[in-house]
Amino acid sequence: MASLLPILASVRRGLFNRLLTTTASRSADPWLLPNTPEHLASTTTPADMPAPVPLPRPGEILETMRARLVYQARKRGTLESDLLLSTFAKEELGSMNEEELREFDKLMDEADWDIYYWATEKRTPPERWVNSMLLEKLRKHVRNEGKVVRRMPDL
Repeated sequence: MASLLPILASVRRGLFNRLLTTTASRSADPWLLPNTPEHLASTTTPADMPAPVPLPRPGEILETMRARLVYQARKRGTLESDLLLSTFAKEELGSMNEEELREFDKLMDEADWDIYYWATEKRTPPERWVNSMLLEKLRKHVRNEGKVVRRMPDL
């Protein structure tokens, strides 16, 4: 027992806390927060990357396309993009004509973070999206000038 006294005294002083803890050591968070310079830099798509080639969907009727786009807007892979695109789709897809739906379909083929940063105006979109009325509508939706409280729409 006498040999344990110096060890117990050291534990009381905190010298062995690191040895006795079950908590994992703290290191840098591997998931960068959106809108930080580090996240912007790590999610940049190369400028020389060609536009994505959409999957051919021969014979897809307009209502099927609309339903697919509602689902794709909701299930993107990042919560930030899901929220922006799904609320936009809920408000706008019902009134879009075929040409606008096809443009929205092309937008859905772009990378999530690219869409997010183009819509929030943190990045300049590539030439193919610079004059897009659809992207301008999405940006207006994102600005949320009416201060509408938005939540993920039901599927």
